[in-house]
Amino acid sequence: MSSGRANGKCLAKGSLLMDSRRKRNPATRHAASPGHRADIVDVLARLLAGRPEVRPGKRFAFPAFYTGGRLFACVYGEGVGLKVPGELARKLGGTPGIIPFQPYGMAKMKEWVQINRARAQDYAGDLKLFQASVDFVRGSASRGKRTPKAK
Repeated sequence: MSSGRANGKCLAKGSLLMDSRRKRNPATRHAASPGHRADIVDVLARLLAGRPEVRPGKRFAFPAFYTGGRLFACVYGEGVGLKVPGELARKLGGTPGIIPFQPYGMAKMKEWVQINRARAQDYAGDLKLFQASVDFVRGSASRGKRTPKAK
């Protein structure tokens, strides 16, 4: 496997381009993609369809949702990564079906949680969290807080 560095990024053939400054779990360093559940994508697309401030897209080849050009949700593995205020993320810790969002074994991100629901339609019960995420990301953008922009 070839590897190298370019523009501060760590490159590895067959793996995701990751910023070398992010802390990663060595046990999952070259983990295979967890994929995503198409049923979750379908349900979220329907739930968020009537919101003009929300746009579907992709992030690292995973289905994602953006507001104001900024990522707020990503369908990853068996659930949905959701950006929320850090205080809310801490409060949600220990809630059944909600865990820290750690894509590809990265370190916990203080403003991200992963919601896992056995039945995709159960995400309808999380609409308040999705709205809190949209509000937070839109507010972060208006305050000039650094949030990665959509590609």
